[in-house]
Amino acid sequence: MTSTAQGSGPRAGGRLLVPALLFIALVVAVVGSLGAPLITEVAGEFGVSLAAAQWTLTAPLLVGAVATPVLGRLGAGPLRRRVIIVTLAVVVTGSLLTVVPPSFGWLLAGRVAQGAGLGLPALMMGVARDHLPGQRSGAAIALLSVASTVGIGVGYPLAGFLTSVAGIRAAYGLGLLITATALAAAWRAVPQPPPGRSAAVDVPAAALLSTGLVALSLAISQTTLWTGYPVVAAALAVAAAVLLTTWVRRERRCAAPLVDLSLLRHPAVAGANVVMLLGGVGMYLLLSLVTRYVQTPEPAGYGFGLDVFVAGLVLVPFSVLGFVGGKLVPRLRGRLPTMTVLAGGGGAVVAALAVFALARGHLWPAFAVMGLLGLGVGVFSAAMAATILATVPPEETSSAMSVNQVVRSVGFSIGSALAGLVLAAHTGAGATFPDETGYTTAAWTGTAAMAIAIVISLALRRTTPAPTP
Repeated sequence: MTSTAQGSGPRAGGRLLVPALLFIALVVAVVGSLGAPLITEVAGEFGVSLAAAQWTLTAPLLVGAVATPVLGRLGAGPLRRRVIIVTLAVVVTGSLLTVVPPSFGWLLAGRVAQGAGLGLPALMMGVARDHLPGQRSGAAIALLSVASTVGIGVGYPLAGFLTSVAGIRAAYGLGLLITATALAAAWRAVPQPPPGRSAAVDVPAAALLSTGLVALSLAISQTTLWTGYPVVAAALAVAAAVLLTTWVRRERRCAAPLVDLSLLRHPAVAGANVVMLLGGVGMYLLLSLVTRYVQTPEPAGYGFGLDVFVAGLVLVPFSVLGFVGGKLVPRLRGRLPTMTVLAGGGGAVVAALAVFALARGHLWPAFAVMGLLGLGVGVFSAAMAATILATVPPEETSSAMSVNQVVRSVGFSIGSALAGLVLAAHTGAGATFPDETGYTTAAWTGTAAMAIAIVISLALRRTTPAPTP
């Protein structure tokens, strides 16, 4: 299925459109980069516990889970340009609050506002599909699908460097600069959507889905709930199941559903989302393991004791080869079935997991592992978008990709939680750091999840439409 350049507004299909869309998608990487690397510094700056500071990472992720499917539906209608600009304005406002917060509460409010930007990449894909000709559209979507993930390899070391040189407000100031520039780029380059699309949004369905996703995200990501408050954790899991089941039943009866479930039931789309869930587990589990391992002080018997900035540099190969992988996919799809390309990306991730499990005694393998992981993530993410969009009509691009992003986020959360649980199980009583064998066990666990994703991908090759020249 191909798209044609259409629509009206500033630079519809123009030269500025693709760079603007990529830059806006990088806002997601900015929001993520200002989370994990700065938790310790936030705790010290505002005199709060590490558990409280952790919410500067958790809160925007929860908001993103709520915002992504709603923005995806709004982005499928006639208000898409306005939705993009308003969302970016909210993100810029939040970025300003993070730079000049009089208290931790204001900082957290700023991070909550920044979380709204996590739903933007799916809208960028919708714009690209509507306003670029077929080949340019496919190449742009391939890059958009990886920009928000692999961009953290640039954001992490930059945030760490600015924090070490000028404090956390300098790092948040970089976020303000980038998000404000993204807002200006959207105002200048994003065109109006094609006419004739529905603006209807099922508000009760949005409330059910959003609340269910928040409950699910909390149950998955807050592993301390399962160890300290298992009843609360179980209640969240049950509430998530009830809310999401109720949402599915409502969507089936709704004339203007928030998500077209008939599209999601297509074997290629449903299979792709299952593969994305499993792949997200394996990819983010390895990312968590490597960043934690290289920062472990050498007296623990392993690790390299890197500070936040140098540890961030380990992620640079991840970003570089991630973009390379995204650019390779349009060419590979001309020679191989899309699901085969997807499986190939998963194979690169499996190789990275295996290398980490078997050879991590020196620092240079960490760089090699992250480069291999980035290549795999780039190919996997771009092929994933191509798999779904080969089946989904243009007007449903934003909505379908927003669902896939939510599935990816759930997979990432499971991968992060699984890494933490495995390492915790290998931490002796009174010990600060886990036994090194925990890293090996966690790596092979991620390998198993990724291997299953590859098997499913190969099994689904016949369900995916061939790419249109």
